[in-house]
Amino acid sequence: MKLSITLTGIFSIALASASYGQNSPADCEAADLVLHNTIVYTANDAQWTAEAVASVGDRIVFVGSNADAARYMCGDANVIDMSENTVYAGFTDSHQHLEGVGRRTKTLSLFGIPTLEETVQTIADWAETVPDGAWVLGRGWIEREWTDEERFLNKYDVDSFTENKPLFMPRADGVSALVNSKAMELAGVARDTPGPEGGRFERDLDGTPNGYVLANAMNVFRAIIPEDTDAYLKDNLERGLRSNAALGWTQTQDAGMSYQLVGLMNQIHAEGNMAHRVYAAIPVSEAQQMIQRGRETTADDMFDVRGIKVFIDGTLGSRGAALINDYSDADHNGFMNRTTKEELVPILHAALRQGIQIETHVIGDRAVRSLLDWYEEAYEAVPRSEWASEDLRWRMEHAQIIPPVDQQRFVELGVMPSMQPSHGIGDLNFAGDRLGADRLSYAYPWQALIDRGLMILAGSDAPVEAGDPRIEFYAAVARKRLDGTSGPGWHPELAVSRETALKMLTIWPAHGAFQENVRGSIEVGKYADFTVFDSDFMTIPEPDILSSENVMTVVGGRITYQKN
Repeated sequence: MKLSITLTGIFSIALASASYGQNSPADCEAADLVLHNTIVYTANDAQWTAEAVASVGDRIVFVGSNADAARYMCGDANVIDMSENTVYAGFTDSHQHLEGVGRRTKTLSLFGIPTLEETVQTIADWAETVPDGAWVLGRGWIEREWTDEERFLNKYDVDSFTENKPLFMPRADGVSALVNSKAMELAGVARDTPGPEGGRFERDLDGTPNGYVLANAMNVFRAIIPEDTDAYLKDNLERGLRSNAALGWTQTQDAGMSYQLVGLMNQIHAEGNMAHRVYAAIPVSEAQQMIQRGRETTADDMFDVRGIKVFIDGTLGSRGAALINDYSDADHNGFMNRTTKEELVPILHAALRQGIQIETHVIGDRAVRSLLDWYEEAYEAVPRSEWASEDLRWRMEHAQIIPPVDQQRFVELGVMPSMQPSHGIGDLNFAGDRLGADRLSYAYPWQALIDRGLMILAGSDAPVEAGDPRIEFYAAVARKRLDGTSGPGWHPELAVSRETALKMLTIWPAHGAFQENVRGSIEVGKYADFTVFDSDFMTIPEPDILSSENVMTVVGGRITYQKN
């Protein structure tokens, strides 16, 4: 890795003259920041690569050759030699939960533990640090990665060491959770307690809840966990921002940010502590507030609140995704109605009239088809003369199982798929068991959607996944496990090219946020948002993408992360 920084003056003018020809004071057009001696991947089809880029304030003023960049390397310009590094248009995580990313840094994380036995022991060790009466909280367990037993956790795994401590620990997908007997006692959940609409308490053969809860059933327990303070939440947001910038994200798109968090984000922005841009959708539970308040954005486009996040079904891993036909490994087809059609229809109508973007969590083919129907019905119910705009850009988040006939409806209805490549390479470990071979052929159909002319907005769903752009890029182009292996039915033909993967993480997410005219590619006049890695993702062997290191993150011309 090479990263040399020169605050120019006499030295930088001499450097420019020696390298690129004479640069007289009359030729000086001093920039604030110049990155040169590198390959710049712009994500702009009209100029896919360059050697240098310069910015003044928060905007790009030059994209081109090293020789032509010389005129900007004068005055007080910060000139950075990027040889042996590669500059990309700023990476965007199109689906993330920022507060959860920050929270993960200071709560029990169960990610990456290889066995059920070690997972339970880790929970037991953590529980010892929690006083009686306080909640034992954590997240991230995932049974599909365990080498001893692949089953969901239940109360019998943890009751012996949490007798006087309620426990709540979401699975990695965030759509199911482990609770213990103490938590169920406090929540009043017993054998005769019915499951809530859009959720389920898993039960023993005699009907007793076993401590594994899905979707809306999680809310029963969230409601009795003591509320977090504003200070705690604000710290989580700031931690998430710093963590994301260190990974190379210049924007994350938050899929369900409450107005409480919006207020805290505005404080962080006012204090000048935004390490990257944030584009946010409000959860459907606060939809009426969004309808009343409308879009809110800062003048510098660092923070933009424009959408409503809706939840329809569960996840494939927990068998909560809504399928048209039964699971191949269970006698049911999942569930919907986390948000009912009756609840959603008036929200859709209001969104059309007020120009609010809709982002909806759907995973199973039944959920996808139903939502396409509901979107189409809303389009037909509200006269076009009453629409705020015909440029809707409504999104489906995850959209993992899409039959070909419904893939075409995405095109016809102008719906944008927001998908997470890491979900594909993780879920494909068990998707064959859940779906069978036929349905697997149209699961995670990235290239099939692109062939139909659609833009895929790539993200991570962190903290469900690691939230690492290297993993998302690798997953999109390799469609293999992180160790380079795959399995039957992984359909490698549905992987994408490296050029496409770059667009999925740059210009296409900008389009999905109505921001393609100001960010998402390296072009004169756009915001100076850059991600710099020590390797060229477009040419290095696929496995080497995962070991690359982020060198620098630049947001609006400001360096928000720099590797020491």
